[in-house]
Amino acid sequence: MGISVDSPFANKVFAEHHNLNFPVLSDYNREVIEQYNVVMPSLGKLRDFKVAKRSIFIVDNNNHNIVYKWVTDNPLIEPNYEEIRTIIS
Repeated sequence: MGISVDSPFANKVFAEHHNLNFPVLSDYNREVIEQYNVVMPSLGKLRDFKVAKRSIFIVDNNNHNIVYKWVTDNPLIEPNYEEIRTIIS
């Protein structure tokens, strides 16, 4: 699943536009990004406007442990998608 701080409506449009085959949930209240410590405390000149850092977590289905974590402070950087595909296959 994906989680975004955007509204459920925006997440639905995003998922449809990118043909995602998994749910994209809304963390509109910023609770999950706090729990996973991926809060970017400001967005450009908007101070104290919390957004999520670009991040990927892969959780083991059996024991619910995090088996992969990738986080960046730079939203322009993309993760290594091939590495992620290898881990989830």
